[in-house]
Amino acid sequence: MRPVRTAARAMLASIFIVEGIRTLTRPESRADAVRPLTDRVTPLLERTDPRLPTDPLTLVRVKAAADVVAGLALATGRFTRPAAAVLAAGLVPHTLTEKGGREPLLRNLGLLGGLLLAAVDTEGRPGIRYRTSHAVDRSQRSVRRAVRTARREAKIAAASAVAARRLPG
Repeated sequence: MRPVRTAARAMLASIFIVEGIRTLTRPESRADAVRPLTDRVTPLLERTDPRLPTDPLTLVRVKAAADVVAGLALATGRFTRPAAAVLAAGLVPHTLTEKGGREPLLRNLGLLGGLLLAAVDTEGRPGIRYRTSHAVDRSQRSVRRAVRTARREAKIAAASAVAARRLPG
């Protein structure tokens, strides 16, 4: 299954890497498309932190750089789950600002589905929830075992003390 995962992640990441590089080299065309969305988000960004960039050109460059870095991480198998989550989060505003009808929308929905699967894929290893619940179960069993052992040893010690008192001398 490992070669299939590796190939699938590389194929999924390729579109984000290529589009990210293309956008980094020519961000102006994409900046014009996202201007309506950035105009609505700018007041929120300014209230959050005035140092955050609010002009569309800078926001497009930041998203493109994040796409390239996260795409490379996903393709190389490093930090795959966070990289897929970053790409999925960046795909939502991209889909909202993209024009072209049903086909780009369906393509982006398919990419989003693949990214969501990659974001939750543990590669067959148990997830954190499973590991923590089983660690708790193991520790509870260990405590119960220790209590039973302590009770048994206390009974033995009490019986030994009674027997020792009965012995002469």
